[in-house]
Amino acid sequence: MHATFRSQIALVAQRPSLQQSIKSSTFRRSRQWRSYSTPLPDGTLPLQGIRVLDMTRVLAGPYCTQILGDLGADVVKVEHPVRGDDTRAWGPPYAKYKDGPQKGPGESAYYLAVNRNKKSLGLSFAHKSGVDILHKLVKECDVLVENYLPGSLKKYNMDYETLRQINPSLIYASITGYGQTGPYSNRAGYDVMVEAEMGLMHITGSRGGDPVKVGVAVTDLTTGLYTSNAIMAALLARARTGKGQHIDSALSDCQVATLANIASSALISGQKDSGRWGTEHPSIVPYRSYQTLDGDILFGGGNDRLFGVLCDRLGHPEWKEDPRFLTNSDRVKHRAEIDGLIEDCVKQKTTQQWLEIMEGSGMPYAAVNDIQGTLNHAHVRARGMITEVDHPTCGPVKLVNTPIKYSHATPGVRTPPPTLGQHTDEILGELLQYGKKEISQLKQDGIVS
Repeated sequence: MHATFRSQIALVAQRPSLQQSIKSSTFRRSRQWRSYSTPLPDGTLPLQGIRVLDMTRVLAGPYCTQILGDLGADVVKVEHPVRGDDTRAWGPPYAKYKDGPQKGPGESAYYLAVNRNKKSLGLSFAHKSGVDILHKLVKECDVLVENYLPGSLKKYNMDYETLRQINPSLIYASITGYGQTGPYSNRAGYDVMVEAEMGLMHITGSRGGDPVKVGVAVTDLTTGLYTSNAIMAALLARARTGKGQHIDSALSDCQVATLANIASSALISGQKDSGRWGTEHPSIVPYRSYQTLDGDILFGGGNDRLFGVLCDRLGHPEWKEDPRFLTNSDRVKHRAEIDGLIEDCVKQKTTQQWLEIMEGSGMPYAAVNDIQGTLNHAHVRARGMITEVDHPTCGPVKLVNTPIKYSHATPGVRTPPPTLGQHTDEILGELLQYGKKEISQLKQDGIVS
């Protein structure tokens, strides 16, 4: 361990006031509010006691705040009092409502995917009274996350410079398409546009085919992941300094960062990239998916030994001795020939038959599953990646679970994604101490729902 790092650890260990400073800033509220059906066990969730004001919609922002919620944070989701989050209307499919007064097709599957472990406050901040409510909430929150165009919230006095005067320890995270600065900063940026603009689409698709987007909005998701990580780092920094800060998170930056080795290769070589490879690899053969009798299977022959294992399991040990295929470099030169031989062989059996043949070989291989196949996969189920919650208007709803396992902490799906405005009365009454008459008037004025 580096001496400087050891000294820093020793300094923290000798500083009994650190925990006190965390409690005084992070847990400074006079009362904790919670009416979740399952109470939080003390100390088992990393972000227990952290409160997040979620002013995001669609995917990148809600995904970020859902991660914080999974880890124990209290997340207050601010939604338009009538329309709610944009994704409430993105369907089908919908989880259908049970018998009751609700009208419409149900709760959007898209919305349900990224809004668990949150409370919904239906509120319009186009009204001064709505802004007043938000300012009171800011005093009670540790983190605010928003994904409006740069400068949009300033006219509502919800910009960072205004809010830091109200709560100097506030961590304010802005998620945008292109960031707070730069020539594209005022451009709206959906995931697919950033995939195109920042190189990902160019390298995605079949060899010689058209560029395509990734099957999920991966740039939104990686931005949500980066931002949640940045927020947690900022919380650690605040525990040392007592100060909040503004986090500038851009889809474009995160997409460039996740080009990873592809970007590094282009920077080091100075040459044009090699384009789209589908499931193939530019430098390893065989390394791709092959058609079976009833589907597809992927093999990864990452070295000469593994290629030999593949040949043996395919029933063609003679390929190992073929001069065209002796080394990986040879196989790269004769890619079409060896891929053709493997494909002709693999087509003779079903995917399941090949999975059984490859079992225990040490060869990297995998079936190419559809989404239902994935969600019902024995390993996915064994890892607890599918869970079920009781939704207040739709009944039992299945959701994808949080992926990270802890030895002590117990993150997971505690509460279902909320209905629009489900917790408005609770938040205004219990947290902000509004009376019933005040809340009723705010509803009549269309400021809350």
